[in-house]
Amino acid sequence: MSIPKLIAAAGERLTPTERRIAEAVLEEPTLLAFGTVSDLADRVGTSRPSIVRFATKLGFEGYADLQRQVRRGLSRELSRPTERIRRPESSPAGARAALEDALASVFEALGGDRVDPLARPLVEARNVWILTGETSRAGAHALRSGLSMVRPRVHLVEEHSSGRDLSGATDEDAAAVFDFARYRRHAVTAARALAELGVRIVAVTDGPLSPLAALTDTWCEVRVPAMGPFDSSVPAVAAAELLVAHVATRLQDQARERIDRTEALWEATGTFLG
Repeated sequence: MSIPKLIAAAGERLTPTERRIAEAVLEEPTLLAFGTVSDLADRVGTSRPSIVRFATKLGFEGYADLQRQVRRGLSRELSRPTERIRRPESSPAGARAALEDALASVFEALGGDRVDPLARPLVEARNVWILTGETSRAGAHALRSGLSMVRPRVHLVEEHSSGRDLSGATDEDAAAVFDFARYRRHAVTAARALAELGVRIVAVTDGPLSPLAALTDTWCEVRVPAMGPFDSSVPAVAAAELLVAHVATRLQDQARERIDRTEALWEATGTFLG
């Protein structure tokens, strides 16, 4: 039985505190799937024993047992793209609303003065290493393309060559990591290894329970909607473009000179038809 159905079945037996826990769980299932007892207790404003009692009242042996059930449910949902086609987001009107909401989250995360702490390491670093999961790859490519136009030594790290590529990373470097649930093992483990070397981590991810958020204080949260059976690439690309724009502004003359040199080389080699 699903968690919403178990909560509904236990509804009359839930205390006011347990009802608040249930509301939090229904509103944000990932909080239960990836958070600790303390995370959920802090969110609701209650104690850890109350969370455990809530789990047992739903028929589980404890919090860990309940968490495993929720994770299995989310995993099934995320791994069945055909189910996503049946959601409202698959219609043009639903897709537009979902993308508008996602883009609003990007501007909320990177708007105004909030973008500078995330862009600053990308300005100051000797090398910038870019790590990514699968659904966020378009954002990583946009960041690599844009940053390479305005500063040197920008590297998009591929999984098959990460050991070789990252062997020279130092605490003078920064790493930009793009990843959303389901989190790619390589992106997370490589980011963790770089953090241990003193590399500054800038993460674009989907919430405080992301494993990337645990590695750095320099991270932002964006919402990633489903477009039909797949996760949208639009939020990651938008976040990358805002970061590149701010880096270019910070670098000023250095960025302009690099762009001018690149344009001159393109012209000299006849890169474009027109």
